[in-house]
Amino acid sequence: MKRSHQETYLEQQEAPSMAEYGKKLQSSSVGGGDDNIDELLAALGYKVRSSDMADVANKLEQLEMVLSNDVVGSSNSFLNDTVHYNPSDLSGWAQTMLSGLSYYPDLDPTRVCDLRPITDDDECCCSSNSSNNKRIRLGPWYDSVSSESTRSVVLVEETGIRLVQALVACAEAVQQENLSLADALVKHVGSLAASQAGAMGKVATYFAEALARRIYRIHPSSAAVDPSFEELLQMNFYDSSPYLKFAHFTANQAILEAVTMARSVHVIDLGLNQGMQWPALMQALALRPGGPPSFRLTGVGAPSNREGIQELGWKLAQLAQAVGVEFEFNALTTERLSDLEPDMFETRPESETLVVNSVFELHPVLAQPGSIEELLATVKAVKPSIVTVVEQEANHNGVVFLDRFNEALHYYSSLFDSLEDSVVIPGQDRVMSEVYLGRQILNVVAAEGTERVERHETLDQWRRRMRSAGFDPVNLGYDAFKQASLLLALFGGGDGYRVEENDGSLMLA
Repeated sequence: MKRSHQETYLEQQEAPSMAEYGKKLQSSSVGGGDDNIDELLAALGYKVRSSDMADVANKLEQLEMVLSNDVVGSSNSFLNDTVHYNPSDLSGWAQTMLSGLSYYPDLDPTRVCDLRPITDDDECCCSSNSSNNKRIRLGPWYDSVSSESTRSVVLVEETGIRLVQALVACAEAVQQENLSLADALVKHVGSLAASQAGAMGKVATYFAEALARRIYRIHPSSAAVDPSFEELLQMNFYDSSPYLKFAHFTANQAILEAVTMARSVHVIDLGLNQGMQWPALMQALALRPGGPPSFRLTGVGAPSNREGIQELGWKLAQLAQAVGVEFEFNALTTERLSDLEPDMFETRPESETLVVNSVFELHPVLAQPGSIEELLATVKAVKPSIVTVVEQEANHNGVVFLDRFNEALHYYSSLFDSLEDSVVIPGQDRVMSEVYLGRQILNVVAAEGTERVERHETLDQWRRRMRSAGFDPVNLGYDAFKQASLLLALFGGGDGYRVEENDGSLMLA
């Protein structure tokens, strides 16, 4: 929201700041057309067209933000050494100042980070001529603004753009280890995020906290998290959005297609957690024509959750009995998946069809050099019929911090935006889901080394890794695509979501 200001100033009053003068620009136009020169500013010696009011005001506010926050160490030298021609051209003068103060490289109003794909139906977007600079959707609060509130729309748009630019500028300062600049910028981001409504403000708040933790060396420790709280957040996210449901459903569909004729099925789950994936698979096996196969599940989990894993095994055994499936459960606990050995799984290759399954559980392995290769070698040694890998389509495992930050900002903004747009999620559930995602943001941005366990990689990266480990790709069939689309339709009508096929793999978009 713009700060209030007086329309005129007495000689003895303090001169207005550049930001206040910029605000005056947006409200003082008295010309009859867009090409008319503003009369009030013309009287003061400045030639500004009515159509340029918002642009000039934005540049003046940006310029004041740079100078007043004292984040530009050599600004005085720049001001003293630079000659500015034609000062009556207020727009050109402000642009010259901003271009010279290169410490704020991202305060170019035409440069916007890609936060999520935009359809032709979206109300507003900003883009630049560069093919690398994509578009930003400002959120549902923008869509609801009427045509009579043009000034309010401009303010929301400008605040959102400045917020993204300040976040990226802060990340760049962190990348360059300019901590004094990063400190000033992260404080500015916090104030901007507090005034930004909707998904953009929420996701920016989490990224600001993550940047602050990295700047002040307050790295979040995953060991300090209560596992029961983590499980509660994950279960809430499972119930509130289609993402985990889609992950489990498509993995199960791949398993069902691989064991069509099997009389005995052995699934090794490399990350059992709450076992939410397996009741649906057991029910599908129970309905198989000709009768269900026997089903053996080996669940891998952390030693700290040994009792929880055993309790889950009992519950699954009760369900199996109820649906008429012969069931056996084995629990394996280990601190590191790469420590697993083939003989631990007690495979029976002569009588079982073996499946190895992973849903978002291989990230900690990637934190330790060579560990993923060791794990895949172990998986290869047990000779599974199929290996299913479900992953978040984002590259959060890059070695360059700024690249990882930009990728995460894009990815999580899309997720927060989808939660905000969903009308089927109750308010409390939405908050819990945002906390679940926010914890991932903190880990991606603030943590390093083995503490950084959220190391998502893209489909292409996983394809290359699996091929190098000796695995051949298996395409998911049309039935999987059709069933996944039906799942989305059942979830709140599927509004805003779609299933995409990518060279034999399925993606939720």
